Amino acid sequence: MSENQVDNSKRRFLIAATSAAGAVAAAGVATPFVLSFIPSERAKAAGAPVEVDIAKLEAGQKINVEWRGKPVWVVNRTKEQLDNLKKLDDKLADPKSEAAQQPEYAKNATRSRKPEILIAVGICTHLGCSPTHRPDIGPADLGTDWLGGFFCPCHGSKFDLAGRVYKGVPAPTNLEIPPHKYLSDTRVLIGDDK
Repeated sequence: MSENQVDNSKRRFLIAATSAAGAVAAAGVATPFVLSFIPSERAKAAGAPVEVDIAKLEAGQKINVEWRGKPVWVVNRTKEQLDNLKKLDDKLADPKSEAAQQPEYAKNATRSRKPEILIAVGICTHLGCSPTHRPDIGPADLGTDWLGGFFCPCHGSKFDLAGRVYKGVPAPTNLEIPPHKYLSDTRVLIGDDK
């Protein structure tokens, strides 16, 4: 073999080895980049439905749960509170819950699947404050038309115990009803209604 003659088998080996090493390096660099697009377990959980046990929720009580980073209220209304809902229609901006943000099963007087249980997102529809639960009837600071509900201290919006907004307050719509379904008489799944 002369000095100017090229060994093609060595050349092919070096090209193949270099290409393989380059491919491994490219995969090593690309893997963390591709994995960064996959949501973390915490991010998946933040949007996942939440199962709530309401077995110990007594009449007149409210519990708070978190779904998608928002407070969700589960309220077990008394018979008196349910009866009072009928008395407020003329004082409410949307008493029949006809606004588009409501699921079909919330378009009734109690805005719920089960009349005694209200499930609502606890964020005022005005500027996102969290209203307080004020189940007491007729306190002087809320007026004689107050039959219990939710009061937003930020700007004075009032909602009844079905989350329906009063007329003449800053909040434009009723409280949001999240998608939900009952798994049993004592368990509810918030975030999924299919």
